[in-house]
Amino acid sequence: MTSYPINLLGGWACFLAGALSGMLIGLRFHRPEWLGGYDSLPRRMVRLGHIAFFGLGLINILFALSNPAGSPAGGVGSVLLLIGAATMPTNCFLSAWRGWFRHAFFIPAGATAGGILAMMVHLL
Repeated sequence: MTSYPINLLGGWACFLAGALSGMLIGLRFHRPEWLGGYDSLPRRMVRLGHIAFFGLGLINILFALSNPAGSPAGGVGSVLLLIGAATMPTNCFLSAWRGWFRHAFFIPAGATAGGILAMMVHLL
């Protein structure tokens, strides 16, 4: 069993959320005018949120499978990666809805970068 089962569960939950959000997006994506057209910022943000679920889910699973227990950096990394996985897709979808949410991207980006850095410190 992994030392960080919460990241393993969180990663698989992200995969499920990615599949479900893709299913919902798939109901409308064929319409050229949906969310302002293919090149519109809202439509790109919705697609980015959908893909972010898969990318950050994978990072959480890799973290859970490659990080032994007992490291303070590992514990910090675990929390930061979960925060990134929860807030990045959310922020993408909120930015598609209201553009001013884009100013909050430092939260998921910073948490994800911090989690990856903590893992790298732990491996050194």
